[in-house]
Amino acid sequence: MEIQVMKNILGENDKIADENIKLFAEKKVFVLNLMGSPGAGKTSLLEKTIAKLKDKIKIAVIEGDLFTDKDAARVEKYGVEVVQINTVGGCHLDAAMVAKVAAKLDLDALDLLIVENVGNLVCPAEFRVGEDERAVVLSITEGDDKPLKYPLIFKESAVALLNKIDLLKFCNFDLESAKSDITALNPTVKIIECSCTQEKGLDEWRDYLYKVVKEKTEA
Repeated sequence: MEIQVMKNILGENDKIADENIKLFAEKKVFVLNLMGSPGAGKTSLLEKTIAKLKDKIKIAVIEGDLFTDKDAARVEKYGVEVVQINTVGGCHLDAAMVAKVAAKLDLDALDLLIVENVGNLVCPAEFRVGEDERAVVLSITEGDDKPLKYPLIFKESAVALLNKIDLLKFCNFDLESAKSDITALNPTVKIIECSCTQEKGLDEWRDYLYKVVKEKTEA
């Protein structure tokens, strides 16, 4: 019975996600679902990304969190529209939540909508929200075993950002092993080593994101 209930939940979510995809395609808005553990550096990556791209493309952000609007307040300082979704204990955003927020946004005025999902390596990967691509942020401080322990999020992501590489010398993290595991799970994934505090690898990430956004908005 529990399995059937889960199938029903995911099936209904997929229907709404497909509707979101059609809407975003019509409006030519690229949607990125940004995922990762609490503290992995998702919001820091957002700040660094928006700071460099906001004058080139039009960006809005949906901030998912259990409680508070602390991350939304950080992002809002960069002059982009930010909408907060508090799940009040829920471990992920779903397609219906995104659809409700999207209806309030001026999609005609956007090129890129970034959905910063709730900090979690499990649930967000199971629920499509209508995104074009997913990106997962893995912090060096989390351990190199995480890709194989939480495979779905790495299988489903177009980009895996290995963040906080400036801390490698302080952590027992085997970078090559982690990269090998991620590639084994997802042979087409783009792996970017980065440090938000030291600005390492961020140009590669921003160039990639700008490219895929332009491919959709100019199609």
